[in-house]
Amino acid sequence: MRWLFCFLFVAMAANNDPSVVADDVVDFNRDIRPILSENCFHCHGPDAEQRQADLRLDEHDGALSSIIVGDRDESELFVRVNSRDDDLRMPPVDSNRKLTPEQIERLGKWIDQGAKWGRHWSWTPIVSPEVPKVDDLAEIPVRNAIDAFIRRKLEQEKLTPSPEAKKTTLIRRVTLDLTGLPPAPQEVEEFLNDKSPDAYEKLVDRLLASPAYGERMAWNWLDAARYADSNGYQGDRERTMWPWRDWVVNAFNDNLSYDQFTTWQIAGDLLPNATFEQKLATGFCRNHMINGEGGRIAAENRVDYVMDMSETTATLWLGLTFNCCRCHDHKFDALSQKDYYSLFAFFNQTPVTGAGGDPQTKPILLAPTAEQTKQMQTLESQLKVARSELAMHSKELDTKRSTWEAAKLETLKESETWTPLLAKSVRAEHQQLEQLEDGSIFASGPNPKNDTYEVVAPLAPQSLTGLRLDALRHESHFQGGLARSNSGNFVLTELEVFLVNGDDETPVKIQSAEASFEQGSLKVTGAFDGNLKSGWAVYDGKPVDRDHAAVFQFEKPVEAIQGSELRIVLRHDSQHASHNIGRFLLSTATVPHPKLDEAGNQSLRLALLTPIEKRTEEQKKVLRQTHQNEDSQHVKLSKNVTDLEKRFNSVRAAVAKVMVMEDQPEFRETFLLTRGLYNAPGDVVTADSPTSLPPMPAETTKNRLALAEWLVADENPLMARVVVNRFWQQVFGIGIVKTVNDFGVQGELPTHEELLNWLAADFRNSGWDVKRLIKQMVMSHAYRQSSKVTPSLFERDPENRLLARAPRYRLPSWMIRDQALAVSGLLTKRRGGPSVNVYQPPGIWEEATFGKKKYVQDHGEALYRRSLYVFWRRIIGPSIFFDNSSRQTCTVSAFRTNTPLHSLLTFNDVTYVEAGRALAEKTLQLDTKSDRDRLEHVFQRTLARSAGEEEATILLAGLNRSRSEYKSHPEYAAEILAIGESERDQSLDAVEHASWTSLCLAILNLDETLSKE
Repeated sequence: MRWLFCFLFVAMAANNDPSVVADDVVDFNRDIRPILSENCFHCHGPDAEQRQADLRLDEHDGALSSIIVGDRDESELFVRVNSRDDDLRMPPVDSNRKLTPEQIERLGKWIDQGAKWGRHWSWTPIVSPEVPKVDDLAEIPVRNAIDAFIRRKLEQEKLTPSPEAKKTTLIRRVTLDLTGLPPAPQEVEEFLNDKSPDAYEKLVDRLLASPAYGERMAWNWLDAARYADSNGYQGDRERTMWPWRDWVVNAFNDNLSYDQFTTWQIAGDLLPNATFEQKLATGFCRNHMINGEGGRIAAENRVDYVMDMSETTATLWLGLTFNCCRCHDHKFDALSQKDYYSLFAFFNQTPVTGAGGDPQTKPILLAPTAEQTKQMQTLESQLKVARSELAMHSKELDTKRSTWEAAKLETLKESETWTPLLAKSVRAEHQQLEQLEDGSIFASGPNPKNDTYEVVAPLAPQSLTGLRLDALRHESHFQGGLARSNSGNFVLTELEVFLVNGDDETPVKIQSAEASFEQGSLKVTGAFDGNLKSGWAVYDGKPVDRDHAAVFQFEKPVEAIQGSELRIVLRHDSQHASHNIGRFLLSTATVPHPKLDEAGNQSLRLALLTPIEKRTEEQKKVLRQTHQNEDSQHVKLSKNVTDLEKRFNSVRAAVAKVMVMEDQPEFRETFLLTRGLYNAPGDVVTADSPTSLPPMPAETTKNRLALAEWLVADENPLMARVVVNRFWQQVFGIGIVKTVNDFGVQGELPTHEELLNWLAADFRNSGWDVKRLIKQMVMSHAYRQSSKVTPSLFERDPENRLLARAPRYRLPSWMIRDQALAVSGLLTKRRGGPSVNVYQPPGIWEEATFGKKKYVQDHGEALYRRSLYVFWRRIIGPSIFFDNSSRQTCTVSAFRTNTPLHSLLTFNDVTYVEAGRALAEKTLQLDTKSDRDRLEHVFQRTLARSAGEEEATILLAGLNRSRSEYKSHPEYAAEILAIGESERDQSLDAVEHASWTSLCLAILNLDETLSKE
C-alpha cells in the first residue's frame, strides 16, 4: 500500500502540473478501449456464449454496472484489476493476461475523469475535419492537406520534416511506385532538364496516364482478390480467369470510379442491362479456391466457397475480421454470428453446387481476345454465305428427289443380294411383335429385362446360303436408337435357325459371321456359340445413333422345297436390362459366300419401298441424306460448311471461360450454421447489413447489388477509410492504420486519425477518383522528402509512422524482377492475355503435386513479360516471388523481407543472370571504350543517377578481378554467357562480356537497387 500511495501521490502531483494537463486527459478510444479489448472482452465482450458474470465491458451501460463515475476506489472494475489477491484480480491469473501498472493507472484516471465513453473510431460517421493551418518552413513547403495534417503531428512530437529528395531519387521513387518499373535514362534526362515549377506534376501526370500504371496497381488487388491460375488443393486444376485480371488492369488505367469498381465486382451481373465488362468483373467473387478432391462433400464445398466470398468482401470493404464470427459472436467487435450469416446470405444464391473440381464451373462467361473475336466474326460471315449456298442447292435437289428415288430403287434391285423374309408369324415371350409394311419387325408393349423372339417365314424352293439381321433405329427407342435400353444398345445372346418341312425340323448350323460393328468382347460370333453369357452388341461409348447389321453364313446350303419354312429364334438373355432389339429385318441370300454390305442399304431399300405418305421421319431423312451424299456439288458445299464450322469451333474452344456470378432462379434459404458446420443448420437468417452499422434502406431488395450500394453509401463509415488506408500503405509502405485488415477494436489505432478521415471524405466526395487520390499522396511533401534518417530519428520513430522522412524499404520481389528486365532491355511491352511460364528450377511443381503437374517452360518473349502475367499455381506459387502471399485467401497486409535467401536467388536465378548479361551487352555496344563511361551508363539505367567516385573505384576494381578470373578460366566465361535463352552478340569478346555481366549482376543486387529510396 505504501508503494501504491507513493504512486498515486506522484500521479496527483502530475495532475496539478499545468504543463501536462492536456496530455493527462484520458481518451477512451485511444487509451481505454485497447486495454479493455486486449484484456477483458474475451470474457466480458460481445460473445454471449463466452460472457462471464453477465458483465459486458464493450458497452457503456454494461461497464457502468462496475464503475462509480468519479471514484476509482469504489469502482469494482478498478478494485479487481488493481487487486493483489490472486483470487480477486482480473484478468484471472490463469488467463495469461495482466495489466501493467501504467494501464491500471490509466483506467483509474479515466474513472476519476468521468468514465466518458466513445464509439469505436472507425464506426463513427466520416466527417471531414478542418485542415490545420501550419506555416511553411525553409525548403519544406506544405504542398497540400496531407502535409498540413502530418506537419501538425510532427510539431506536437517536436519533430520537423526532411528536405525534398534529389530529383534523381524522386523520379526513380515515383516511377517505381506508379508503374512498378524504373525510369528510362531519357525520361530521367528530360525531368532533370525541366526547370519549370510544375515539372514534377507533369511527371506524375505522365506516369498516371501510362498503361504500366494499371499493371502496377493491379498487383495488390490480385493479392487481395486471391487471383490465381489454378484451383488449389491437391488436384490444382488450371483455370482461365486471366480476362478478369486484364479487366482489373484496364479498370485502373481507365480510372473507373472506386464505387463502380466495387459494385461491378460484387454485383455487376445484377445491374440493369449488364454489359460484358460488368459481368466479367464479377469474376472477383469466383476467384476462391475449388476443392475437387475425391470424397469431398459437395455441400461442404459450396458453403466454404460462400464463406470465402463473404469474408473477402468484409476484409476488403469493411476492414473487419468477419471470419471470427463463423462459429460464434465476435470476441471483440460488435459483430454477431447472425451478422456473419446475414452477409453470407447475399452470396448464398449462387447456383454453384460445390460438386467436382471443374475450373470452369458454371456460370461462366466466354471472354475472347480481340484477335479471337475478329477470327470468329470472319468465320461467322463465311459460314453464313456457305450455309446459304448449301441450303439453295438442297432445295434444288429436293425438286429432283422423285426421279432419283425411282432410279435408285431400280439400281438396288439389280444389285440386291438379300431378299427380305415375309413372316408367317412373329411372337415374343413378353412384348408384342408386328411386321411393318416395309418388312421390318417392330417390338412394342412392355419393356422387359429379357425377351425371346420367334419368327416363322415361308420359303420358296431355293438353296439358301446365309441369313442377314438388320437392327434398325426407331423414334420410340432411347434417343432414337436400336432398343429401349438406357443406351439404345442391344445384346443378342443367341441366334437359332431351323428349317421346317411339315413336322420335320432341322437345326441350321452357322459357320461364320461378320458385323458392321462389335462392342469389345461382345463379338457377333457370340450369338451362335451356345453360350447365353456371350452375345453380340454394338455400343460405341455413346448412345447408339446408326443402324447395324450382321451376316451369318450357313455351314452348308439349306435346300428349301415347296412348303418349307424357316424358323428363327432371337434370344436376349443379357444381364443388362432391356437390351432387346426393338426393330429388325431378316433377309436371306442364295449366292455363294454372301457378304455384308453397308447396313444403311437395307434402311434405304425399305424407305424406297414404303409409300411416300407412310414414310417415317427417319426414312425421309435416310432418303434425303443418301441423295445429297451422291451429289458431288452438295458434297463439296457441305464439306465447306463442315470445315468452316470446325475452324469456328476450334477458335471458340480456345476462348477463355471465366467463372462469374449469377443468382439461381430458386431462392435458397440461409441458416445460421452451428459452430460453422455446413450440416448443422440453426435459425433461418436473411440477407442484411451488420446490426452495429448503418442499416440498408428498408425498401431495397436485399441482394448483392443492394450490398454493393450499401458499401459505397455515404452512411457507411468503414469503406472509404479502409480503401484509402490500403492505398496509403501501397504508397508509404505502412498504413495510417497498420492493421489494414482489421479496423475493429483489436486493430491498431490510426497514427493520423484526422488525416485518414479527411482523405476518406475527400475520396468519397471526389466521386471515388483513385488517380486523384494517388496523385494527392505522391504530390505531398511527405512523399517527396528525403528518406535519409539520423540515428536519433530512427530511435525515436523506427517504423517512420510520423513521416518525418520518406519511407525506404525493400521492393517487392515482383517489382525487383520487372526492374531487372526493364533496365536490361529484355522486358517485352505485350500486355494482357494468358499467363506464361517463365524460368523456374526443375521439379518444383512435380514435387508439390506428386508428379501430376509437369512444368513446361515457355520460350521467346513470354520469358520477358511483366511479373503480373506469370502463371500462378496456387498450391506452389512462382518460386521467383519469394515474399508474396500464396493467393489462397484474401491478403492485404504487405509482405516485406530481406533474408540472405533473397541474394541467393537474385544472384543466381536465370532471370537475373540473363538480365546482367543483356545489360552488359548493351553497355559494351556503346560507342566508348572507357570503363568509367560504361559504368556511368549502367548506373543511369539502373539507379537513375551517376556513380560516385568511391563507388566507381570499388566496382571497377571488381571488374578487373573478373577479367583476370575469366581470362584464366575462359570456360567460366562461356558458362555464364550461356545462361538464358536470349541470343547474345557473338561479336563481343567473351571474357569482356562475362566480366561486365558479373559487374552488372552485382549492381542489380545493390541494396539501393533492391530498395525504394
